[in-house]
Amino acid sequence: MMLMRVSRVLSCHQTEYEISGECCPMCPPGSRVQRHCTEFRSTSCMPCSEGTYNEKSNGLQYCTPCSLCDSVSGLTVKLGCTLTSDSVCEPLDGFFCVDYSSKSCSAAQQHSSCKGGQYISQRGTASTDTECSDCSSGTFSDGTGTSCQPHRQCEAENLQLIEAGTSSTDAQCGGQRLNVSAVVIGVIVTVGLLVTAAVCLFVKLSFHTFVDESMICSKNLNRIFYLPADQHRNGSNEERPMNVDCLNC
Repeated sequence: MMLMRVSRVLSCHQTEYEISGECCPMCPPGSRVQRHCTEFRSTSCMPCSEGTYNEKSNGLQYCTPCSLCDSVSGLTVKLGCTLTSDSVCEPLDGFFCVDYSSKSCSAAQQHSSCKGGQYISQRGTASTDTECSDCSSGTFSDGTGTSCQPHRQCEAENLQLIEAGTSSTDAQCGGQRLNVSAVVIGVIVTVGLLVTAAVCLFVKLSFHTFVDESMICSKNLNRIFYLPADQHRNGSNEERPMNVDCLNC
């Protein structure tokens, strides 16, 4: 007599799991299997411990560890872990996500910094890096601003240019700027006044000299042409002109 052994293929319900040839009821989300079912008892379940979770109904004897949002990796907790859901991580301020896993960020990178001579044309977000652009001629930026600033115009402030501006630094001004035109005009006016004063002084002195000499000459002529009465030989009291052919005063 030949004995034939036929193996039974189990087809468990979607709310059950198969173990040792038996279909056992699953444990609900947030719990795990403590003891599997037998033909005499149902599945024994227990809640997940803190820091672990099970999102779905299951036949597992363990819970899944919650993800860590590590600040060293540029991550912080957006939503904390529960018995039925994992932690949700997001980038720290100044970081952007480079690896999204489901709804959570699993890796982040620090935003790029713009260099001197560049400005921030697009600020970084939680999902995108910072974008930088070069400053145009005549402007500068240290790389931290969202625009480039025009170089300081020393001439417009009537100051001397100490150091020319670059794409990353402003122009340096100092000291009062010398106004060449004003100096030249001042010199010309001063020289003109001095020359005018000298000419006036010369004319004045010349005029006074001429007048003084004329008065002296006139007095001398009066004394020469008319001698006093006591100087005449004939003893006459009348003054009479002296006979002079030529007289230089």
